[in-house]
Amino acid sequence: MTPTLRDAGECALVVSFGDRIDDALSDRVLALLAAFVPPQGVVECVPTYRSLMVHYDPLVLPRATLVAALQDALTTPTDVAPAGRMWHLPACYDPALGPDQAHVAQVTGLTVAQVTALHAQATYRLVMYGFAPGWAYLSGLPPALTLPRRATPRDRIAGGSLIVAGGQAIVAGGAMPSGWHILGQTPERMFAPDRDPAFLFRPGDRIRFDPVDRDRFDALSARARAGDILARQVAP
Repeated sequence: MTPTLRDAGECALVVSFGDRIDDALSDRVLALLAAFVPPQGVVECVPTYRSLMVHYDPLVLPRATLVAALQDALTTPTDVAPAGRMWHLPACYDPALGPDQAHVAQVTGLTVAQVTALHAQATYRLVMYGFAPGWAYLSGLPPALTLPRRATPRDRIAGGSLIVAGGQAIVAGGAMPSGWHILGQTPERMFAPDRDPAFLFRPGDRIRFDPVDRDRFDALSARARAGDILARQVAP
């Protein structure tokens, strides 16, 4: 699909590559982000599943100048996104931390053990952050775990919750309302403004979950609260 540029109010431009969730579109978004040289006046670049939003100050940067810079980046002869890093992230599938395991098993026709094993054994890709700081949207959820959102949303889920709905997977960045199904929890802090980096992962990074038991989860949670980084970067 030919990229399109659209205004998002007076202070942002969106470059769209398609209308679906697809790693190939994500690759094009990240390739554009890598090729784009932001002129003075660009405030932030936000990659999503299928587009790149560029926030800018129109009092500093004329729209036409930004459009020209984006078009230059779009004509850079590559659609290759930078190689993402591989991370291993501890995850606990204790039923107390995954209250929707039984429901997901019933809806999908799987056993609870199959549900948690499928989720834990997949290799995911962090496509974007969204909804709230640190909410990591992942591609790579096994198709067998595709199901709609909960009929009744919860008014609060814990940060680090591993949630699924609509063929997507998320690691929750903080305590928020959610209508997604909770399968487990990581003790890692996905967003920590007191830490450098505040966000551990970048779009394009890959993630594997390392199951731990409840005792290990509690011990790791204490370490995370003390400031330790629990995720391990490994060779691809």
